[in-house]
Amino acid sequence: MNLKGNYKHTLTACYTGYVTQAIVNNFAPLLFLTFQKSWNIPLDRIALLVAINFGTQLVVDFLSAKFVDKIGYRVSIVAAHVFSAIGLAGLGFLPGLFADPYVGLVLAIVLYAIGGGILEVLVSPIVEACPTEQKSASMSLLHSFYCWGHVTVVLVTTLFFFVFGIDNWKILACVWAIVPLANAFVFTQVPIATLVEGGGMSIVELIKTRAFWILALIMVCAGAAEQGMSQWSSAFAEAGLHVPKMIGDLAGPCFFAAMMGLSRVFYSKFSERVNLKKFMMASCVLCVLSYTLACLSPLPVLSLLGCGLCGLSVGILWPGTFSISAASCATGGTALFALLALAGDLGCASGPTLVGMVSEWAGNNLKVGLLAAIVFPLILIAGLAMSGAKKN
Repeated sequence: MNLKGNYKHTLTACYTGYVTQAIVNNFAPLLFLTFQKSWNIPLDRIALLVAINFGTQLVVDFLSAKFVDKIGYRVSIVAAHVFSAIGLAGLGFLPGLFADPYVGLVLAIVLYAIGGGILEVLVSPIVEACPTEQKSASMSLLHSFYCWGHVTVVLVTTLFFFVFGIDNWKILACVWAIVPLANAFVFTQVPIATLVEGGGMSIVELIKTRAFWILALIMVCAGAAEQGMSQWSSAFAEAGLHVPKMIGDLAGPCFFAAMMGLSRVFYSKFSERVNLKKFMMASCVLCVLSYTLACLSPLPVLSLLGCGLCGLSVGILWPGTFSISAASCATGGTALFALLALAGDLGCASGPTLVGMVSEWAGNNLKVGLLAAIVFPLILIAGLAMSGAKKN
């Protein structure tokens, strides 16, 4: 198959890049309790792993925005996949190289987070730069691939554990590393166009505007509300609801991701008929209700339903914030979206960290920790009310 000269292959590689990011962000959380039991790592230190992942991506986002153009898109995107592959495989062997296995986990996560951070910066502009028709449809499909990648991670991981046993998780970590490694080769072959960026406000100009800080607050809460449930749903189902791990993973993170993907596909299909701000407001209300149902329901089946509804509620929050930004701060340019990505990663780190720390404080009670995450959609509602966006 000739990959050169065909931008359809470039799009496919970009979609796979988002699958890689889904693997990077969602494989390790399926093993949180395994890490805890195998190496006696307390929940607050497990929660710190999430913060390290998204915190590293946040730093890389900032650095990439400054240096990617100098290094070049191709070199950067290939490097992103190589870092991701090394980090994922490293989950399987690096903990055994240190007296404290936690050090090895941190090193592996930092490596694949570097890759994830570069992917977050580069994949969208590469898709935007492709000389193809229906760019908006391609971008909508791109964002949904993170969700479908998340679903695939959960399904394949659950099936692997069912057939081969969870004790062989280190082998699976190496298997997952094949995805970014293969896609790195693809990106050495496919054509890559460079996005020509227009002018816009500078970072200094942005941080002096009230609208930017409201948008940044919305983005932080969007990331926190999404990842607060996403990163802990597997452990919550297993330890908090006492359901078998296979059932918990399917009805927790897998259900969550599928519903989040459906929400994004729905909006991409009907965006012209939907008032985005009202849709996001309603989604925030549903988010509060879903967290409440998951944490306070006396029946595990209703709690798992709450996990899925949470995915449905948060699906629009991240991409919707970018659309609101375009309406509220039309001259923000590239700097606006780069800083919003940083804010989103900050939320992705702070949400799960808050859940883990509150859970540890409450005596390893994940229900209490997840209930604390309700603060994020509540703040998001206030931020939307203060924002200046009027329509889609």
